[in-house]
Amino acid sequence: MQALRDFLTGRRLFVLTGAGCSTDSGLPDYRDGAGEWKRKPPIDFQTFMGSDTRRARYWARGLVGWRRFGQAQPNAAHRALAAMERDGGIALLVTQNVDGLHQAAGSRVVLDLHGRMVQVLCTACGWRGPRAHWQGQLESLNPEWIALDAPDAPDGDADLDGLDFTHFVVPSCPHCGGIVKPDVVFFGELVPRERYERAMAALDEADAVLVVGSSLMVHSGYRYVKEASHRGLPIAAINMGRTRADDLLCLKVEQSCAQALGALYPA
Repeated sequence: MQALRDFLTGRRLFVLTGAGCSTDSGLPDYRDGAGEWKRKPPIDFQTFMGSDTRRARYWARGLVGWRRFGQAQPNAAHRALAAMERDGGIALLVTQNVDGLHQAAGSRVVLDLHGRMVQVLCTACGWRGPRAHWQGQLESLNPEWIALDAPDAPDGDADLDGLDFTHFVVPSCPHCGGIVKPDVVFFGELVPRERYERAMAALDEADAVLVVGSSLMVHSGYRYVKEASHRGLPIAAINMGRTRADDLLCLKVEQSCAQALGALYPA
């Protein structure tokens, strides 16, 4: 912990967070300590767009999972990072998470690399609407599904399987009748160019990189750490288990993010 304190002191950080930052808020993560999938990978964009049944399955699971996901609250890690920003220690916080908990904790210099689940998007006309309203639509069209429950899965999903999803009704875009998805980057989609460019520009302002709760197995996050290494920036990580960048780190703390950061920035 003293080594982590020393690493953070007097530096302006590029911070990259992942699912491990939100596990102490009750949100499941994707990978185990070896960086391998704990479950089947999430639905990809091509499958979501190409199959009515798989799309119905996605939204049925989301109907159940959103109830708790949408109520999640920031933990000590989110609050500590917000405090670090207020102290001038963060150039940019880039999060791979889609839960909005950094903003809820008070962070303002945040780049949602993969978007946020709080909003839905029409893939045809670009209409956007609040996820909470979409939840109401799903429930009104599928009242028999409201009483169902299932264990939480990452990103507002739920392990709701073994059911017939063919009769689950998915609403269409209210403007054009197109297919609506969460306003997040699915596997198989590209991170918008402007987000990539903003993140890369932030590395110019940073003295060091701090990875919080990410195995870095997804290239969209790992590439910033790799670029930081090329630039000679020191890199530290707080993560339970292996990361893809272990050989690039000058410091690694294997504790929960809330425990480690909460100890340095107590509420």
